[in-house]
Formats: sequence, structure tokens, C-alpha cells
Amino acid sequence: MTSDDTLRDPHPYVGMWVTADGYIRQELLPDGRYDEARGNRQSAYTGRYTVTGDHIDYVDDTGFTATGDVRDGVLFHEHLVLYREGDPRVRPGGVGPRG
Repeated sequence: MTSDDTLRDPHPYVGMWVTADGYIRQELLPDGRYDEARGNRQSAYTGRYTVTGDHIDYVDDTGFTATGDVRDGVLFHEHLVLYREGDPRVRPGGVGPRG
């Protein structure tokens, strides 16, 4: 087995990130793709992402671009503030439609 055949550990930012109210859930997948749900709408936005240091560049499947930065374990994605799933700042039972 060569080094090219070994599995790499996923990036530390891979996993589920959620807003405090649980309405927006963004999963960063190990293959460089993301899947974002909003309320009851699964896969509302999907696309790819790249990480450089603590900065994340997003390109959704329609070509829309966005950015994010992780600071002190919190993902600041454009106007959103997302926490790791299970973070105590996320209110349980907050998922669902608004208004």
C-alpha cells in the first residue's frame, strides 16, 4: 500500500453546523461537498467548498458563491452564525418552518 492508498482523516471542519435556532443545518462532507437544509426543506442548497486555513469558500450547484470563517469554533457564514451540532448554544427542537 502506498501513501496514495491510505485514507486521510477528514478536515476538522467536516460535519454538521447549525444555527442557534436549528433552522439552518449545513453539513460539510469529507468529499468537499456541502448540503444545507432550511427548516423542513432538505438539500435546499448543495455545492462544493474548499478550506484554506480557517476560511471556507463555497460554490453552490447553481454557481452562487459565498464565504465563511471559523473563529473560536464558530462558523461565520455570510450573515449566518453556525455552531457544531450538539453545541449547548443550539436550542433543541428548533427545526421547522418559520412564520
